Amino acid sequence: MSDDTHSFRSGSLAATVKAHGAELCSLKDDLTEFVWQAGPEWPRHAPLLFPIVGRLAGDELRHRGKAYRMTQHGFARDCRFAWAERGESRCALVLEDNETTRALYPFAFRLTAIYALDDAGLDLTLTIANTGKETLPASIGGHPAFNWPLQPGHAKESYALTFASAELSPVRRLDGGLLRPATEPSPIKGAVLHLSESLFADDAMIFDRIESDAVRYAASSGPWLKMSWRGFRELGVWSKPSGAPFLCIEPWRGYASPVGFDGEFADKPGLMHIAPGAEERLSFRIEVGSS
Repeated sequence: MSDDTHSFRSGSLAATVKAHGAELCSLKDDLTEFVWQAGPEWPRHAPLLFPIVGRLAGDELRHRGKAYRMTQHGFARDCRFAWAERGESRCALVLEDNETTRALYPFAFRLTAIYALDDAGLDLTLTIANTGKETLPASIGGHPAFNWPLQPGHAKESYALTFASAELSPVRRLDGGLLRPATEPSPIKGAVLHLSESLFADDAMIFDRIESDAVRYAASSGPWLKMSWRGFRELGVWSKPSGAPFLCIEPWRGYASPVGFDGEFADKPGLMHIAPGAEERLSFRIEVGSS
């Protein structure tokens, strides 16, 4: 058993997670690999975003008069997590603050990621514990990338996202990685977003007033997946407009700094504020199948 990765299975489903970033790098059944395999278009699979989602102005986190370098999506995706459990159908990994993280983010925390596989899908539970003596300001998000198309030979435009509820609110876009103040009309028609590369010509679509707690990604036939979430309040949908064969469906708790915001990190919109000794638990589930 490699110390770098852990592979586990349940029935016909198999998954692999890396210690680096506690990142899911494979979810497949007997016929289909659902997770993007980190090709040259984008060298990641499904990174975890912590302690920020998106960017901060100037890539700086300001706290009590000091500035700390904090690049896009935070540092957790580039940290090695410790294995806490490695089972036949599950695993758990932990990242705790240390000298390296405190030089970037001056807070005490423990981040636990638990992956659990059953015969129908995969659950990821994320727990952020405040192990310090002051309030912990933080965001967290998933960034899983799925193959697009899921089945070779299918046109990318044959796929759609079907949300659990009608989504009538406008969407947000980014300017230099920061949240634009103005909203844009949603491209969702009722509960259905018909996918095309042109949707991403202006970077990610950010749904900061999402009504749904689940979305199904599928063509009219073939492999499909459904993602559902708890505790997350926003959703990002992203791909590269230049023909990259992946689609990211990203449950978020937080978002990039708004254009013009340049204050203390603790005052940034969208953050969780976790009291000393308390914790926040969020989760999402990826169900897969074929029709």
